Amino acid sequence: MIVTTANGAIEPQNAESPDAEKNNFPQPRDLGTDNDPRDQAPRGGKQPRQNNQPRRDKRDVHGWVVLDKPIGMTSTHAVAIVKRLFQAKRAGHAGTLDPLASGGLPIAMGEATKTVPFVMDGRKRYRFTVCWGEERDTDDTEGRVVKTSELRPAAEAIRDLLPQFTGLIEQTPPQYSAIKVQGERAYDLARDGEVVELKPRPVEIHQLTLVEQSDSSHSVFEAECGKGTYVRALARDIGRILGCYGHICALRRTLVGPFTEADMIPLEQLEALCDRAASGEGSLADALLPVETALDDIPALAVTRADAARLHRGQAVLLRGRDAPNSSGTVYVTVAGRLLALAEIGNGELIPKRVFNLTGLTASSGRNESV
Repeated sequence: MIVTTANGAIEPQNAESPDAEKNNFPQPRDLGTDNDPRDQAPRGGKQPRQNNQPRRDKRDVHGWVVLDKPIGMTSTHAVAIVKRLFQAKRAGHAGTLDPLASGGLPIAMGEATKTVPFVMDGRKRYRFTVCWGEERDTDDTEGRVVKTSELRPAAEAIRDLLPQFTGLIEQTPPQYSAIKVQGERAYDLARDGEVVELKPRPVEIHQLTLVEQSDSSHSVFEAECGKGTYVRALARDIGRILGCYGHICALRRTLVGPFTEADMIPLEQLEALCDRAASGEGSLADALLPVETALDDIPALAVTRADAARLHRGQAVLLRGRDAPNSSGTVYVTVAGRLLALAEIGNGELIPKRVFNLTGLTASSGRNESV
């Protein structure tokens, strides 16, 4: 289908309808700040390297780095390290990963921070191990033991129970969570010894599978879930129904929105790449994914340079022709193959909502290039 504007053609791709929620385009909340109670300071993990070099000027870097976060490092600390390695002016992550967890932590730099909500709204996939016999107040190994049991579940009993935790379910968040209760974070109240009564809320579990029963006290699961799901709460609730209690003892995130394990880069590899780039052997752009990678689930529209100029100034572009869309929707706009803006189509107009300025270090459609 070719859509015609007042000055040229638009070529739509990936014609899936976006969520209505995605039309709000909230500013990214993060830029390195986190609400997880255990994500306030590093608990081990690799520390930033020390050197005696003078402070370097920050620069414009635009794109995504999907860090394979090591166990023991907070999400905030990980963002700080990546931001320093790239000397980037702006950086933030798309969804907290607990210090005790490893795996995909998508880090947005520069103009990519404008696309963070699209990643946070996407599906997540986790591989996790539940230790049976103890329930802990944090629902993971860091917490205090609050209940114990000598019972150990059989694999068949676990599998029979999993359909109850699949689909749209009601889930009570962990006591140690960032949810606000009368203006205060639940984890702050829990730290002070208060009993926090959190209300159940709907979450969606697309898939939940028992992968293996490594021994009588440990079971390995894989879960694919929507926004707002607590894997720690899954372990807690399954253990309660089985009567054996349980908590998370290992957790790895393998999917976040469009980013898979194939996109992840370990910290050591990223640091080595940055060292080579500093000595003139390669480019930092080799570690970047394009800003628009986060927008895979919404349509892309190509416009002429004349229309691009109008959109860049914040002006709407009229759509006309027999193929002009009648319904509203979110699109990302490109010109000559380059990302230009996030926009909405409505009432025969293309209305810009977020305009991108990709001057600086970016990734090309081939994966990367330095601009």
